[in-house]
Amino acid sequence: MDEFGQGLLIGSFGATAVLVYGAIRSPLAQPRNVLGGHVISALIGVFSYQLVGDIVWLAAALAVSTAIAVMHMTKTLHPPGGATALIAVIGGEPVHKLSYFYAFVPVGLGAIILIIVAVFLNNFAKNRRYPEFWF
Repeated sequence: MDEFGQGLLIGSFGATAVLVYGAIRSPLAQPRNVLGGHVISALIGVFSYQLVGDIVWLAAALAVSTAIAVMHMTKTLHPPGGATALIAVIGGEPVHKLSYFYAFVPVGLGAIILIIVAVFLNNFAKNRRYPEFWF
């Protein structure tokens, strides 16, 4: 896989998939939380890396803790968002080259795709309804 392709792999989307397909009633799995939590966390992660990236442990701690606090403040708490912030710091050169673009592609676009697929699949069965709320 080329360097750009490596930057498009977001490991935290695996945990998001568990929420949007397996815990569809959880407030943490709702579209606002999924999209907002990932994008906010990605922006904070990139900022943290640019601020103190030479001290990786500090940048990682700053990224994750700040992402959690801001997700709480914005009511977009989504636990995989913490990992999205961390990936912005430790994701290596492919992610660092994307800079703030990382928050929109692959993170924002990937979250939107996950939500669209979740809406389609979860509402296909008669006994399931997703989302519980949009905003």
